[in-house]
Amino acid sequence: MNQYINKPTSAFIAASWVALIAGAAAYMVGLWNADMLLNEKGYYLILILYGLFAAVSLQKIIRDKLEGVHVTAIYFGLCWVSILICVALLSIGLWNASLELSEKGFYIMAFLLSLFGAVAVQKNIRDLDYLRMHTQMPSVPHYSQTPVENIEYDNEQN
Repeated sequence: MNQYINKPTSAFIAASWVALIAGAAAYMVGLWNADMLLNEKGYYLILILYGLFAAVSLQKIIRDKLEGVHVTAIYFGLCWVSILICVALLSIGLWNASLELSEKGFYIMAFLLSLFGAVAVQKNIRDLDYLRMHTQMPSVPHYSQTPVENIEYDNEQN
């Protein structure tokens, strides 16, 4: 398998950050202004925090597997289950919430936009870090595309 890591474009990097910040900020502003009890707001806050962590973890695990880094099946499964739990709990919470349908849709879209943004930002950071590490080393020739099959990571740095 001959894969390459391309440097992400500035436009994609900017769009990723905008998606993450816009989604998370909209979700938080919505929670701040919501007419909910504090424990309900806490429930939705924890869901987005757990969701963001689970999405970034899943993206990292998928990338590790593609790069040949050993990943245990239990952790891979746990990442997928965590994403599904977050989406299920958000769905159940919104289904039972006494919110307008437009508010429910707002929370769903802000949540999903945040997860997408987090995954894209993490991917960009990892790509740029890899390219920075390997283009500064004199023993590694500089190519516009760097073969993934030659990647060696120290697991403590991931």
